[in-house]
Amino acid sequence: MSAADPRVVYLVDDDEDICLSLGSLLRSSGLHVEAFPSLREFLSFPKQAGPSCLVLDVRLRGENGLTFQQEAAKSGLHMPILFITGYADIEMSVRAMKAGAQEFFTKPFRDQDMLDAIAQALTRDAARLAAEQSIAAIRVCYDSLTPREREVMSYVVAGLVNKEIALQMELSEIMVKIHRGRVMKKMASRSIADLVRKADALGVPANPNR
Repeated sequence: MSAADPRVVYLVDDDEDICLSLGSLLRSSGLHVEAFPSLREFLSFPKQAGPSCLVLDVRLRGENGLTFQQEAAKSGLHMPILFITGYADIEMSVRAMKAGAQEFFTKPFRDQDMLDAIAQALTRDAARLAAEQSIAAIRVCYDSLTPREREVMSYVVAGLVNKEIALQMELSEIMVKIHRGRVMKKMASRSIADLVRKADALGVPANPNR
């Protein structure tokens, strides 16, 4: 993440007073805030690449925050969601939290509680983005392997030693050793444990023929 990708709080509430007061609170804490009266306007707004979260009113004019929560992941929107509402009930809050909401606030809420929850949400999203970037880098390494090197890697992460791999692939142990060395180098792995971890992160299965 760079300075060009600030942490952003997106606020969606059709109550103008809430947008103004909450927006002012968050900006006074050094956060970048983008406020919208509807989900439609929020969705059409270009999103920043850095860590972000969404503070969303459950009930909007003609829109339902809980329904949006269910559809958000399907549309590729993975930022944490914090709900706010003036009409909460236990069933509603349980439903939101089970679906993955970061927090559920009933108006009026304590400013510090909101600030703390947003800080946690932004930290959580920063971790998600870091993990995605790490996996993307591992994918680039894996894509650089030749088909034979990928096959050797699949045997290695399955726990086979060079002699066993040579028998399976009908190669000499020397060739297996060469391919194995190239796999370790291209995957930037200093140990088999690290190679296995990277294979797991990519969802690359151990050799299916074993």
